[in-house]
Amino acid sequence: MPHRHRHHRAVGAAVAATAALLVAGLSGSASAGTAPAGSAPTAAETLRTDAAPPALLKAMQRDLGLDRRQAERRLVNEAEAGATAGRLRAALGGDFAGAWVRGAESGTLTVATTDAGDVAAIEARGAEAKVVRHSLADLDAAKARLDTAAAGLNTADAPVWYVDTRTNTVVVEAIRPAAARSLLTAAGVDGSLAHVKNRTERPHTFYDLRGGEAYYINNSSRCSIGFPITKGTQQGFATAGHCGRAGSSTTGANRVAQGTFQGSIFPGRDMAWVATNSSWTATPYVLGAGGQNVQVTGSTASPVGASVCRSGSTTGWHCGTVTQLNTSVTYQEGTISPVTRTTVCAEPGDSGGSFISGSQAQGVTSGGSGDCRTGGETFFQPINALLQNYGLTLKTTGGDDGGGDDGGEEPGGTWAAGTVYQPGDTVTYGGATFRCLQGHQAYAGWEPPNVPALWQRV
Repeated sequence: MPHRHRHHRAVGAAVAATAALLVAGLSGSASAGTAPAGSAPTAAETLRTDAAPPALLKAMQRDLGLDRRQAERRLVNEAEAGATAGRLRAALGGDFAGAWVRGAESGTLTVATTDAGDVAAIEARGAEAKVVRHSLADLDAAKARLDTAAAGLNTADAPVWYVDTRTNTVVVEAIRPAAARSLLTAAGVDGSLAHVKNRTERPHTFYDLRGGEAYYINNSSRCSIGFPITKGTQQGFATAGHCGRAGSSTTGANRVAQGTFQGSIFPGRDMAWVATNSSWTATPYVLGAGGQNVQVTGSTASPVGASVCRSGSTTGWHCGTVTQLNTSVTYQEGTISPVTRTTVCAEPGDSGGSFISGSQAQGVTSGGSGDCRTGGETFFQPINALLQNYGLTLKTTGGDDGGGDDGGEEPGGTWAAGTVYQPGDTVTYGGATFRCLQGHQAYAGWEPPNVPALWQRV
C-alpha cells in the first residue's frame, strides 16, 4: 500500500541520528551509562541507575544469579532498551508488535514488527528484529475484549490472561481448559490470536499482618492484632480472648477475608489466636508512631517500672510503664489472672493489640479504665503464656540469625528453640546446666551460652 513507502522513509530518518545509542547501551561498550562531555545524557544517566541502593543490587545478585557488576550493567542496559523501544514504537506506528530484553545483563533487545520492511530500521538501533503476524494494537484489543467478557463470567478456573509479545498471542492460563475456551468464545477472540496455557495454582492477594492493626470479627466488632505468629507452617496472630470465640471469622482492616479463631479463653485468661488464610503473611512488626514498623526480636518479659508501649487500631501508639506483673482483674464477664498492669491508656477497639518494650513483645491488650484523653490504666495478657498455651511461635526478626555453640562443645540437651521458659527453669545445653533469668520464648541464636542476659550457667 502507498503509505508503506512513506512510513519506511520516516522510520529511517527517525533512527539515523541516534542509531548508536542502543549499541552503546546494550553491547557493553559504554561505561555505566556515562556519556561524552557535552552530549545529551543517556537513558541510564537520566534514570540514575548509578543510584540503585545496595540492597536492591544484592537482591538482584541473589535472585538473578548475578555478580554486582552484572547487576549494575543490567540496570544500565534495561534503561537504554526501554528508551530505544519507546522510540521505535513511535517510529513504527501500527506495525509495532512489542519489545523485550533477554540475557543475564539484558544485553539484547528484540523489537517485533508486522512489516519486514521495518527490519533494517530496527537493526540500525542496535536491536534484533522479529517479524510477526499480529500488531501490539491487535493483541491489546483482543485482551480488552477478554476483560469485558470476564466481567460477566466466573473466571476462577481461568484466572490469568495477558498479551505475550514473545509469542505474539493473547494467553489465557486456566486450571480447566474449558473455562479458557468459554472466556475466549464470550470475548469473540479469534483462535489465531489466542493460546491456552495450563496452570495448577489459583492466584491470591497478599496482605501483611502487623501488630496493632485493626481486624473485624464476624463482620461486626473490631479489635486489634496482637502479634503475628506461626504454628508450624500455619500463619496467624495472637490477640485477646474476649475479641472472639473459636470458629469466629475475621476480616482485615481492608475488609478482606482473613482467618478464623482457632482457640479462645475468656474469662479466666484473655488469650486467643487466629489462623489466617494464604492471602496474609505474618511479619515481625508492630505498627508504631507515624505508621513506622517497630521490629519484634523476642518476648523477654520486662520488670516492674519498665517502659512499655501499646499499639491499637483506635488510639494508635501510646506508652507508659509496667506497674504490677502478677495481677488479677475482674470485668463484668469475670476475673482474669494473671495479667500485667500498666499506666498506658487504651480505648474500645484497642483490645487485643500489642504491648512491646523496646523490641521485646510483652502481651496483648485486655482491658482497663479511663481513656487516652484523660489518662487511664490498661491490663495486658502476657504473650509468653499465650504462646505456650497454644504452641505458637512469635514472628521475630531475630530467628536463625547465627549464634553458636558453647566454646566448641557439642550442642544438645534439653534446651529447645520455640519453648517458652520462665525464670527459674533449668535446661542443659552443650553438657552444661543453665538457669533461666528472664521469661522468654527461645529462638535459634538464643542458645543459653550466647545470651547471658537470659541464662545463667549453674
